[in-house]
Amino acid sequence: MSLDIQQLAKHYGDSPVFRNVSLSLAPGEFVAIVGESGVGKSTLLNCMAGLDSWDHGSVHLQGHNLGELNDEQRALLRRRHVGFVFQAFHVLPHLDVAQNVGLPLLLLGQHDDARVQHMLDAVGLSGLGERLPQQLSGGQLQRVAMARALVHRPALVLADEPTGNLDPATATRVMDALLTQTRAQGSSLVLVTHSEAAAARADRVLKLRADGLV
Repeated sequence: MSLDIQQLAKHYGDSPVFRNVSLSLAPGEFVAIVGESGVGKSTLLNCMAGLDSWDHGSVHLQGHNLGELNDEQRALLRRRHVGFVFQAFHVLPHLDVAQNVGLPLLLLGQHDDARVQHMLDAVGLSGLGERLPQQLSGGQLQRVAMARALVHRPALVLADEPTGNLDPATATRVMDALLTQTRAQGSSLVLVTHSEAAAARADRVLKLRADGLV
């Protein structure tokens, strides 16, 4: 996968969030981004996916300059190449587990029950495909979100505090599943986290400050 960020800067009104952020990600690399609360880690992750805008610099994903694409073009690029794991899960309550996981494939016109079942098995959710989200624990919901992010075999996985709402033992199991599956698929992974244990497992740990990544 190809992700290259150069001299990225973001402001909210007159207030700077970050500036001078540059990052090149190697295929299959796992990078953890840490930093103080409010420094803009989640915002940076959203910029990587073209979900948020920026004021200066560039983001190139799979050879495409996101700043030159319209909203529809960005959405199509994300749909094909990016998987996003959110801290708050963002599963759809009216869909069962299997339907939630299979949604990216459905949007790509690649509905595949066997692949959905494989992902459920891979993240430890065998036999739970017909359950609704409200019938699951927090750790199970995070694994649903993870399986959904990975089912279409994206080149890039972006994870925003995926263990932030979990107890330590469950957090470890979730990280084990996330790393096992991203490595099996050869996906690159960018993890935003406050967890020292999660960050310690990365190939590189970068700290986001107002004046850039170090």
